[in-house]
Amino acid sequence: MAIEFLKGHGTQNDFVLLPDPSGLLELTPGRVAALCDRQRGLGADGVLRVVRAEALGVESVGEWFMDYRNADGSLAEMCGNGMRVFAKYLVDAGLVTGPEFVVGSRGGDRPVVVHPDGSVTVHMGQATITGASVAIVANRNFSGVAVDVGNPHLVSIVEDDVAELDLRFQPRYDTDFFPDGVNLEFVNPVGEGALRMRVYERGVGETRSCGTGTVAAVAAALHLAGTDTGESTVDIPGGRVTVALDRGQATLTGPAEFVARGELYGDWWARI
Repeated sequence: MAIEFLKGHGTQNDFVLLPDPSGLLELTPGRVAALCDRQRGLGADGVLRVVRAEALGVESVGEWFMDYRNADGSLAEMCGNGMRVFAKYLVDAGLVTGPEFVVGSRGGDRPVVVHPDGSVTVHMGQATITGASVAIVANRNFSGVAVDVGNPHLVSIVEDDVAELDLRFQPRYDTDFFPDGVNLEFVNPVGEGALRMRVYERGVGETRSCGTGTVAAVAAALHLAGTDTGESTVDIPGGRVTVALDRGQATLTGPAEFVARGELYGDWWARI
């Protein structure tokens, strides 16, 4: 049995997308990890399964559910870049009517708008400041603002050029504060309404972009400025997105692009 896949990215945060409307695929952690492996699989930062919410028994206003898995096979609550890619697929495949609709996720329902130029706006919900903590990366302490965007983040505003930071090594963090792991953002303010960021994603490592991470970065920067409302561009290694917050309610706007479509060999799938 051949299994259809697509490969796409949002600001170079890349995904394998698996259309599975009825939820028939046995998507094990081992299979996800193999798909995402850049030597023995297709290579990706994560897997997006396109499945109907009712097929998983999930309550959602929307018909479609973004079943997102990290590259190591672990489940994730939300992925802003993945949501843009997911939404664009639904429009391109004719699975939704109109450019505005709702997609379910483990982080909650997310209204989306697919624009004529191919960019996508995702209503990301509430970005909530949950405290402060410290992460240790390459034997260096990074103090940060903890932000919940449906998944956990720790945002460190740093004076060093983020491009020079060494993010090759597994970070350490307060596991009592972040029992389910944490995504780490390292941010330089580069002008009014403009940030530059690198990110270390839990279950993946450094990626070229993280949608929820950009929202967390803007929320943390605004919080440190004494507000929860504002707008900022965020430059990540994979490109640029725009984040707007209004009393903590966030939207994320950026590109989504598909680069390939094909089939996985059934015997390969069966072996992993």
